[in-house]
Amino acid sequence: MGCRVGGFRCCAAIESSYRLAKALADDVDFCCFQFSNFGKGLIKKCRTSPDAFIQISLQLAHFRDKGCFCLTYEASMTRLFREGRTETVRSCTSESTAFVRSMSDPRQSRSERQRLFKLAAEKHQHMYRMAMTGAGIDRHLFCLYVVSRYLGVESPFLQQVLSEPWRLSTSQTPQLQLKMFDLDKYPDHVSTGGGFGPVADDGYGVSYIIAGENLINFHISSKFSSSETDSKRFGRNIRQAMLDIAELFDKPADAGGK
Repeated sequence: MGCRVGGFRCCAAIESSYRLAKALADDVDFCCFQFSNFGKGLIKKCRTSPDAFIQISLQLAHFRDKGCFCLTYEASMTRLFREGRTETVRSCTSESTAFVRSMSDPRQSRSERQRLFKLAAEKHQHMYRMAMTGAGIDRHLFCLYVVSRYLGVESPFLQQVLSEPWRLSTSQTPQLQLKMFDLDKYPDHVSTGGGFGPVADDGYGVSYIIAGENLINFHISSKFSSSETDSKRFGRNIRQAMLDIAELFDKPADAGGK
């Protein structure tokens, strides 16, 4: 009798877990696409890091997609330290938002947009370096939160700052196997890699792989249950943002700065 009861409970738990997992999976709005207009080769000619270029493109794409800015998470590795894992780069900066706003302001000249982009890229690279070398802020904030909980100290500041939603969660995925074959000869052998889900119910999760000189793979996820998001729409906005920024550096600004 005990085995039957135990078996019934086990089957019920499995069925309940299955229904929950299926509901979560069915709610994932996923879009994966290859951006082959250019890759890190052209981006480096713009004299900026590929990661900064893509992150600023994501800010422009998100602003066009939702009409606003949001707290943005980018994962940074901390391999310089023993047992180091990740730190957060908060890539929605005042510099990046200034550039994004300039792209929708007809009064802004092309040369001014170039200037603002370079400032945003330099700020992003600086923040990434800080995160890699242990000078980020989020892991320190989390440690302070853990200690405050241990000591029983209430901190309204920590509770607020750690409860703010990351509506845009991003990460670059390295692709080390590229060194094992000639990408130009075998372009179809490139793995699209994997992604991750959105952190916030009304947000996006974006994973990207810089796969060689002329290819970038994007994975975009959101939730069907959110009326504010659409992964395919956001993918189109990312593609256009990349093209629009690249066009700024396609030719030198003329004398009038247009």
